[in-house]
Amino acid sequence: DLLSRALPRPGQAPPTKMVQSRGSRGLRLAGAVTTALSFPASQIFTNCDYFPAEFSLVATIKIPRLRWKKNEYIFSVVEDRSESLLLGLRVSENRLHFLTTPPGAGGRSRLSFMDVGLDDNRWHTMVLAITGPYATLTVDCGLPLDKQVQPFPSTLNTSGARFFIGSRRRWRGRFSGLLRQLVLLPGSDATPRLCPSSEPSLAELSVPRVLKSTPLQPDHHGPVYPYEAEARVTLGNPPPCSRAEQGQLWFNAQRKGLFICDGLTWRTLLQNKERLDYIENYQDLYTSSETFDVEVFSIPCEGLFLAAANRDSVSGSGIYKWRNETFQLYQNISTQEARAWKHFTIDDKIFLVVANSREAEPELSVIYSWNPQWRRFLRYQTLETHGALDWEAFQIHNHSFLVVANHRRDSNHNIHSVIYRWNQDTKMFEVNQTLSTSGAYDWEFFTVGPYHFLVVANTFDGQTTSISSTVYIWLDGRFQTFQNIPTVGATDWEAFQIGDRFFLAVANSQRVSDRGPSPYSINSTVYELSTLTQTFIRFQDILTHSAVDWEFFTIGDEKFLVVANSYDGTSYSLNSVVYRWQGYEGFVPVHSLPTFGCRDWEHFSTDEGSFLIYSSATSRLSKVFRLKTY
Repeated sequence: DLLSRALPRPGQAPPTKMVQSRGSRGLRLAGAVTTALSFPASQIFTNCDYFPAEFSLVATIKIPRLRWKKNEYIFSVVEDRSESLLLGLRVSENRLHFLTTPPGAGGRSRLSFMDVGLDDNRWHTMVLAITGPYATLTVDCGLPLDKQVQPFPSTLNTSGARFFIGSRRRWRGRFSGLLRQLVLLPGSDATPRLCPSSEPSLAELSVPRVLKSTPLQPDHHGPVYPYEAEARVTLGNPPPCSRAEQGQLWFNAQRKGLFICDGLTWRTLLQNKERLDYIENYQDLYTSSETFDVEVFSIPCEGLFLAAANRDSVSGSGIYKWRNETFQLYQNISTQEARAWKHFTIDDKIFLVVANSREAEPELSVIYSWNPQWRRFLRYQTLETHGALDWEAFQIHNHSFLVVANHRRDSNHNIHSVIYRWNQDTKMFEVNQTLSTSGAYDWEFFTVGPYHFLVVANTFDGQTTSISSTVYIWLDGRFQTFQNIPTVGATDWEAFQIGDRFFLAVANSQRVSDRGPSPYSINSTVYELSTLTQTFIRFQDILTHSAVDWEFFTIGDEKFLVVANSYDGTSYSLNSVVYRWQGYEGFVPVHSLPTFGCRDWEHFSTDEGSFLIYSSATSRLSKVFRLKTY
């Protein structure tokens, strides 16, 4: 193990830094004192001074892209007095070179492997095996590259020579990357001892102990080797965080936060917590017709999008893309009195499903899939629905589901809503289960620990809006009734969690019965899941005006609910209210936003900050608000 032998002992001045990159540690040799990472060849060749004629060299490196004609040494053997190079392994742009100076006056020989792709800033493990007139290079346990060369000299004398790690004794040609493993194995090809491997780019023969565990801390006076992790700096969008990035740091310049990747998610180390200051008008978005619903979603490598569910069947519905810090029309899709959109993904495929509510025979709602080549949503599958008002997409145990809120069939509101399941063989949705609903308006899926729930907003049973909405729980491969909750013209459920507490907020729209007036200004209710009764119990009543939507969002450590107040019996011009969570006090009103026929709220964030958008069911104007923080 050449690397372990060259490392200084605890207590000696360390000339190297230990760096964690893509989840693995290596030594950064740049900046090291030249003599510190070297040792006499006599420490290895104790009984014979000749370098072995047959051997393998194993190295694990990570090196950034090299400039043209730049060469960097992984290691070298140099004659101490004359500083003549006896042997060296160096890397250049997309090439690997093995240099030897045979005894006699023959001059230096060079063995080169082209197009090896080692300088791509990724970890690679290579094995160079020299056996007689053959040289074999294996990179990341891939296909070996063979060359027929002059036999390695059998009398290469190392007496009075030194091994240099990461250099050839000079400043020029020093190794600028990370070195994790460097092993000389006399004899046969070492490849079978490393390959196959579950991580071929990090296959191990002998890695120094300090690189395989947490930094050694003798007497608790700090690590033997200075330790650092790679850092990323962005303006808001988090970089990938997986096992490969474990230990990396991310500085969010926009939110002034420092995070570390634990292999799954970014965990907060330090962060300046944002607080909501005020709300300002940001964009007036004019759609083709009144908008019942907006769905904000992202497509990897494309950006942020918004799907608007527009009333008019002639003009259809618009898909908007966030460009130059505003939403701009991107694609128009033919819809039939669209009431809602839902975005979801299955494997790597991206889908949008629309709830069409126009009476026709048959009534069809449509699933669209994103075509990466055309960069458009294309029709994928049609499903028969009945006055569809909402779709919900969810996954249970790696199975994908869709559920539709069928509102009415002709004049009958007491019909079945349908749960569809994705068939991995046919790549289509198939009917999985039907549930009896009464004027279904909305579905909400949520999980509590290992349990999966669906709750439906039942609006009207043909006689009254004072009916029960049902919470279902997933048991034995199907949804079964968990709890019936009294509601009044329920139009929306919003599930959210604050700490270890779970809540459901219902939007109650109108009290309708076959006798008496029909008030619109009624209470909507927040329910909390009781661990004692294992049911949802009333937590807080909030006066609303024909509420049709709740949206929960967070800013920093603060939690908010915003309600869509749509009508008070005389006017559609109302204030929709933002409520802030204040613990024992519950949700307290903090902002009132003038809206007109407000139908839906969506919260989203970009590099520019946090936003709210509302759609209007009585006007072509939807509005985007910016949430100013401090």
